[in-house]
Amino acid sequence: MNQSMSTITAMGTYVPDRILSNADLEKLVETSDEWIVQRTGMRERRIAADDQFVSDLATKAVEDMMRRYKVNVEDVDMILVATSTPEYSFPSTASRVQANLKIPHTGVLDLNAACAGFTYGLQLADSLVTSGMYHKVLVIGAETLSKITDYTDRTTCVLFGDGAGAFLVERAAGKGDFMAAISGTSGEGGIHLYKTGLSSEMNGVPLQGEGCLVQNGREIYKWAVRTIPEQLSGLIAKADMKPEQIDWFVPHSANLRMIEAVCERGPVPLERTLTSVEYRGNTSAASIPLALQLAVDEGRLKNGHQIALFGFGGGLTYAGLVLRWSVPDSPSANEG
Repeated sequence: MNQSMSTITAMGTYVPDRILSNADLEKLVETSDEWIVQRTGMRERRIAADDQFVSDLATKAVEDMMRRYKVNVEDVDMILVATSTPEYSFPSTASRVQANLKIPHTGVLDLNAACAGFTYGLQLADSLVTSGMYHKVLVIGAETLSKITDYTDRTTCVLFGDGAGAFLVERAAGKGDFMAAISGTSGEGGIHLYKTGLSSEMNGVPLQGEGCLVQNGREIYKWAVRTIPEQLSGLIAKADMKPEQIDWFVPHSANLRMIEAVCERGPVPLERTLTSVEYRGNTSAASIPLALQLAVDEGRLKNGHQIALFGFGGGLTYAGLVLRWSVPDSPSANEG
């Protein structure tokens, strides 16, 4: 049997209605708009309603995709949801999406790779399709980080927002879109970004946060700036390409200053970088699809562009992909 190839055929996104601005945060903690923008590049983030959970955001992202591209998902044979904020330990978020969309016969699986989750999800979807075992995979990155954020901690509460993005990955008729992949982990750094669960210690170190996200931003910054440029260069070389052939670099939108530092060290400059950080904040697994959707809506990302995605975060783990962007232009992109 000839090896199958895979392609991304549609995408959609969703963010909640409520806006949490820097001015709003000034009323919660000792901070200022100037301080937040200077250190993070963030101006706003979206916050889910009290009764709105990650499966709701994920479902709305798929519905947006269906509206934009006039596709149906009834024949999807696998749903992958990357999230660190499921409303339940089980059932899975993917199974809730299946129930919401009433997809009759599909497998479901949640991925927990923090901010690298969406890129890992795309890698897995490509593998499932190219194996020949699956035909149509729904990949969703969705987060409600506001529900695990400590809004008395001025160093972290300014960072995080909520949102979701969905991609449809299908068997390709011709040449596939997935050109190269890379992943790696520095598990000893897991202590720098965590949310407690059943255990209250890690490697003998007592944990904090009582169910809220805990982050050592300085250590995450150093790890990312040290790791990403080298690994991105290796990813581009693995695709048998040169950095100047990459039209857009799309990193996880953790913090604009971190992304600037990464780009200063190469191999792709900031002017060829797409983010969702300014008006969405850090949305973890949702940040890359949100950045891509913004770029499509602004007319920056075009069919045929070659892009490098790079997710990184808790674990500490990372995952990169080089893709040929072949999602068709959507006549519905600017509706609603």
